[in-house]
Amino acid sequence: MSDEKREIEKIKEIFEREFEGLSGSVKSKFEGLGLSALEKLQKELNELRVKHTGKKSPLSGAKKLIGKVAPDQRAEFGKFVQSVGKTIENKIEDAEASLKSRIQKAKLEREKIDVTIPGRRPRPGHLHPITLLRQKIEDIFVSMGYAIEDDREIETDYYNFDALNIPENHPARESQDTFYTTDGFALRSQTSTVQIRAMERRGVPLRVIAPGRVFRRDTPDQTHTPMFHQIEGLCVDKGITMAHLKGTVSEWLRRMYGKETKTRFRPSYFPFTEPSAEFDFSCFKCDGTGEFERGKCGTCRGSGWIELGGCGMVHPNVLKNCGVDHKEYSGFAFGFGLERMCALMYSLDDIRLMFENDVRFLEQFR
Repeated sequence: MSDEKREIEKIKEIFEREFEGLSGSVKSKFEGLGLSALEKLQKELNELRVKHTGKKSPLSGAKKLIGKVAPDQRAEFGKFVQSVGKTIENKIEDAEASLKSRIQKAKLEREKIDVTIPGRRPRPGHLHPITLLRQKIEDIFVSMGYAIEDDREIETDYYNFDALNIPENHPARESQDTFYTTDGFALRSQTSTVQIRAMERRGVPLRVIAPGRVFRRDTPDQTHTPMFHQIEGLCVDKGITMAHLKGTVSEWLRRMYGKETKTRFRPSYFPFTEPSAEFDFSCFKCDGTGEFERGKCGTCRGSGWIELGGCGMVHPNVLKNCGVDHKEYSGFAFGFGLERMCALMYSLDDIRLMFENDVRFLEQFR
């Protein structure tokens, strides 16, 4: 055997050794392998093809020797080189075909769906307790002829304070009580700003409620948060008196907590109403007795009354600021916080629970 043939035989032996080392008996080697292992074998097989049949492979160099062999041996030598090359190609192609078949089968196994397995039930969503309470209150006031108003949460000093008859030296205007964004702008501290804009835009007579978020510089604790929800109501028309205010608030609370609910009004002070009052209603848990299950009622702390919000007749200065003739028109306004009301209804001792997004807590309101 010529030296060239011996060199090509050596190339064939190296390939056979490396090929067997990679895949062995290909079909048995692939059995039981996962998809990632099969894909790794495919990559190694591609590298083996390049190594033994590529442009820089020993086989490619051997083909270049054909032209250097003696003319009488050239045909035989060329056939020998071609047969070795064909043997290498066939083995690699057979291995690739078997490997591709195994990879396709592994993918089908992984993507197969067993339709007999019971499905996973999607967890149904539900409304937040604040939203549930807000919707209930809105429904009551809409049935009483009120419209729902909403507006911006960042307001100017004019709408946040001046239009509401809050003087420049009032504590509410200090930076320790109000979130100022830039000069002349602040996060609204009450939804009364919505009422001012509603009067300017719609004119009078007017009956609206303004639910929404408000912001105050409070340190978070069991009864305070820097952001909370408020609903304020406004009614402006000819001949409106304090009696209309009492009747409206009392009727709303009766629809909320039952026909036996009582209300009381205590004198108070607010810059935007005159006269002003705080309103309470009889405890819905102990029916106003102050006792529950042979002990002091925890909801009203034994008083029989629950303090809810503030109210009063709209100050003439507020009406004038909105272009309303205060000599011809009068009105009343009231406001209260939803978090406190919600905490009382569900016997919560910490309003921060309503903002922590703990699913275990929120699921109880489904």
